[in-house]
Amino acid sequence: MKKRAVLPVAFAALLLAAGAASARGVWGTAPSLPAPRSAHAVVVASRAIHVLGGPGTRRVDRFDGSRWRRETRLPTQAVNAPAAVAIQTRIYVLGGFVGTTNQPTARVSVFDTATKHWTTAPPLPGARGGEAAVVLDGKIHVLGGGNDVSTLADHDVFDPATGKWAKAAPLPRSEGSPAAVVLGGRIWVIGGRSGFADYGDTYVYDPAKDSWTSGPRIPPRGTAGAVVWKGSIYVFGGESQARGRVLGDVFRLAPGASSWRRVGRLPTPRNYARSVVFRGRIYVVGGSRTAGDVHAARGSRTVEWFRPAR
Repeated sequence: MKKRAVLPVAFAALLLAAGAASARGVWGTAPSLPAPRSAHAVVVASRAIHVLGGPGTRRVDRFDGSRWRRETRLPTQAVNAPAAVAIQTRIYVLGGFVGTTNQPTARVSVFDTATKHWTTAPPLPGARGGEAAVVLDGKIHVLGGGNDVSTLADHDVFDPATGKWAKAAPLPRSEGSPAAVVLGGRIWVIGGRSGFADYGDTYVYDPAKDSWTSGPRIPPRGTAGAVVWKGSIYVFGGESQARGRVLGDVFRLAPGASSWRRVGRLPTPRNYARSVVFRGRIYVVGGSRTAGDVHAARGSRTVEWFRPAR
C-alpha cells in the first residue's frame, strides 16, 4: 500500500493562501504618490489616473501606468474633500473645503487634459465639500456632503451641454463622505456619515422615477472607496468613527445579490480610500492610515492595486 505524500506545513500553508488569492483576487503595489494625499479626489481621464485636491496642495498628479508626474496645478487655491468626475477629456473639480479649513466653496473648475487648460463652469447651487459625484447619461450628479454648518441631503445635477444646474430628489438622509457609483442605469450611494455617526445604508436612485429606494446594508463606514467591476460593486476601506478605526475591509455586492459579502482586506487599511478602475485593475490611491484624521491630515503616498478573480 502506497503512503500518501505529506506536504511540509509551510508549503501547505502557501498552497492554501494561493487558493484564497485565486478565489478572491490578487493585490499588488504601484509606484507611490509623489506627495501624501488625503481628502483628495481621483479620476481616470485620457488613459491616465489623475489625483486632485487634498489639504495644503494645488498640485495635480498624473499616473500613466508606469510613473507619476505633476500634470498641472489647481487654478486658484488648494481644496480638501472636493468631488471630481471625468467626461471625455475634461475633468470637473467640484466644491470642496478651502485650504485646510472647513469653509466650503461652490467653485467648479474644469481641466481639459487635451489642451492642458483650465476653465470654470457654473458654480454649485450651494457651497459644499465631502460630497460624492458621478456621471449618468452625460450629466454630473452631486450628492450629499456638507457646508460649515451641517451635512446635506442635496442632489444637484449639472448638464454640460446646457451649462445649467437642476435639482433632483434629495438623498433619504443628510450625509457627508459617502461612496457612489453608477451601475445598471442607476446611482448607488453607499455609507457616509454625519457628525460622529457612521451609516451603513445603500441608497439606489432611479432617474426615470426621480426617486430613491433602499439597497442592501453594509457595515457602517464613511470615506470608503467604491468602483464597479464586471457588474459587481466593490467597496474599499473607510473609517468607523464608533470604533475609532481605519478600515481595511473589501466588500462585494454581486449582480442580483441581496447582501454585501466581505471578500478580503486592503494590504494597507485607510480612510479616504479613493478607488478607480484603470487598465484592468482597481487602484486604491492615497488616503489616511490614522483614525480620526480631519480634512487637514497629510495622508499617505500609498498606492495599491487589486485584480478581482471574477
